[in-house]
Amino acid sequence: MSQRSPQLSKAQQCRFQRLSASQPSRQIQSEGGVTELWEESQEQFQCAGVAAMRNTIQPNSLSLPNYHPTPRLVYVERGQGFISVTFPGCAETYDSQQTQMTSESQSQRQDLHQKVHRIRRGDIVAIPAGAAHWCYNDGNEELVAVSVNDLNHQSNQLDQKFRAFYLAGGVPERGQQEQERQTFQNIFQEFDSELMAEAFNIPSETVRKMQSKENRRGLIVNVRERMGFIRPDEEQQQEQEQRGGQSDNGIEESYCTMKIRTNIENRRDTDIYSRQAGKVNVVDRHKLPILKYMDMSAERGRLYQNALLSPHWSVHGHTIVYVTGGDANVQVVNNNGQTMMNDNVNKGNMFVVPQYYTVTFKAGNNGFQWVAFKTTGWPLRNPLAGYTSVIRGMPLQVLTNAYQISPNQAQQIKINRGGESLVLSSGGRSD
Repeated sequence: MSQRSPQLSKAQQCRFQRLSASQPSRQIQSEGGVTELWEESQEQFQCAGVAAMRNTIQPNSLSLPNYHPTPRLVYVERGQGFISVTFPGCAETYDSQQTQMTSESQSQRQDLHQKVHRIRRGDIVAIPAGAAHWCYNDGNEELVAVSVNDLNHQSNQLDQKFRAFYLAGGVPERGQQEQERQTFQNIFQEFDSELMAEAFNIPSETVRKMQSKENRRGLIVNVRERMGFIRPDEEQQQEQEQRGGQSDNGIEESYCTMKIRTNIENRRDTDIYSRQAGKVNVVDRHKLPILKYMDMSAERGRLYQNALLSPHWSVHGHTIVYVTGGDANVQVVNNNGQTMMNDNVNKGNMFVVPQYYTVTFKAGNNGFQWVAFKTTGWPLRNPLAGYTSVIRGMPLQVLTNAYQISPNQAQQIKINRGGESLVLSSGGRSD
């Protein structure tokens, strides 16, 4: 069942004349990295009801804790690090010993916290609405993560504007647009300091440090000393997380212990593979059960040189495509038979394919790689060509009368792709 907001029916919807690939149009420069934002007011992003961003975190830098009223799906394009998503009402089940150096002695402080996850290139990370999260780059290269927020999800009862509520930091006053300064700020700054001191039972001086505008080093900050975390063995935890994720017997099983990440480039999980054409991996609510609550999914695709993605349409949601490598010609047609897109796309481009619009890709000489974010946890598509196609499932008589062709020609339309499905190899036509 879809969890898209009813406000979708009142919006301007998908009334546009053309789709086009785009790059981020705005950026927020921080002490420890940069946040790039695609223009959410573009008609294609308004149609899909999403906001897209790309975070680049420098080594030994921390993306500060924040939360947002919309679910977010993240693809780790490069690098590695740690992430933690703090779920409301869940126990602090992990214990780290923090060493503190003073002028006189060395002491250790116990630190209880929720689980910290290792993330690597190729990971899909699910962040539910309202869950505070942070990310730390402990590697030696930049950590680059591309995210899509579903503004039309039922959890967001505000409006179709992307918001993030930061628990620290904030956009600097200088060198940033007013829109960013209004959207990304520390929520503690405007609370009464005495009231906050009472709420936390801490000295007012500590609260003032939490509120200080001098701490506006941006949304990503440099870390003074390298951070380390005690984590349970990931392989042992994986089975426990999967068992917890599959159950609906209570918050402790179905939410607190759910997996939030999986690697979309795992060869063993490939859903569609062709030795001549390429492959597609899908992460949906079955592979990552938390997506059932978020109603989102993702796919990772690779086409070999000059291969094709069969013309198809998506049934349950919009598709937001981010190009990770190579190039391709992309064609999209709407219900009026109008060409909405016929462009070449390259690495770093992003574009939207609206629900039910028919789309096809043809890779260039360097092949084509992409990641697609979908506004449904149950991605289902109908291909027009190939072994599992809609056309193949129709009787010959329907095709001969629909296209005014011979039975032999209709048979060719149905079977000439043999056993190929969705990803199609390049080959000469028999004219």
